[in-house]
Amino acid sequence: MDRLRFGCFTASMTELTNTSTLTLVVGGTGKTGRRVADRLRAQGRAVRIGSRAADPSFDWDRPDTWEAALRGVDAAYVNYAPDLAFPGAADRVAAFTGLAVDAGVRRLVLLSGRNEDGARRAERAVERVGVDWTIVRSSVFNQNFSEGFLLEPVLAGELAFPAGNVAEPFVDTDDIADIAVAALTDDRHVGQRYEVTGPRLLTFADAAAEIGAAAGRDLRYVPINSEDFAAALLHEGLPPEFVTDLTDLFRAILDGRNASLADGVQRALGREPRDFRDYARDAAASGIWTTDAVSISR
Repeated sequence: MDRLRFGCFTASMTELTNTSTLTLVVGGTGKTGRRVADRLRAQGRAVRIGSRAADPSFDWDRPDTWEAALRGVDAAYVNYAPDLAFPGAADRVAAFTGLAVDAGVRRLVLLSGRNEDGARRAERAVERVGVDWTIVRSSVFNQNFSEGFLLEPVLAGELAFPAGNVAEPFVDTDDIADIAVAALTDDRHVGQRYEVTGPRLLTFADAAAEIGAAAGRDLRYVPINSEDFAAALLHEGLPPEFVTDLTDLFRAILDGRNASLADGVQRALGREPRDFRDYARDAAASGIWTTDAVSISR
């Protein structure tokens, strides 16, 4: 286990199991952060949400907001938006984690990505600051189809996306949240790198078929190229720089490099990961795919 401050190991772990500690959940209104915050509160733990709308505010693009958000914090769930693969992300995470340690934070849990160069640089930044750390490397979220950028295409009945026929081990954000909370509150996860996936590989066409069956609606997957995808995003008014970075991200991670299963959920939680079919059934039962009111969160 890589530790630069081994001498404080016992005291640090003992204190962080105490429910009186304050945990900063960066991205605490997003798909994983919201679930992490809810679980911590259910355990009676104090939580501070890290978001632009919170008080104090937290903004990855405004380092001047970080110090106030970190004041009095013992542990932090670090979720970088929009993605660690974006330019400058690793540098921001490095600066944030350095400030966090100076502020007295003693445990960091980083939500990372599988096989992304930027994500690996961010991981190294977290691992070398000298406090307890856990890395959670995630595959593509199930909830992107119901809470994220793929919800509107699902409602429209046509999922046009530049994924070809590549298979992805979609993972449920409830599994990610369970691992993150365990890592924030249980010393057994210190120094661990968990690569988390769902229990089986699905193409986007497979995912569309399962969603359609669960929701009782027609949903067609249409593979498109990256250029057409970018043009559609630009037509919607998204900033050109963001579109370029997002398109580059999908081109990279959907090239087949992640078409494999990993055992992070099993190792961290001692159980099997949630299956996509169960996710689709529950999401359909919530009514999210039967309404025209689209609510997208990152």
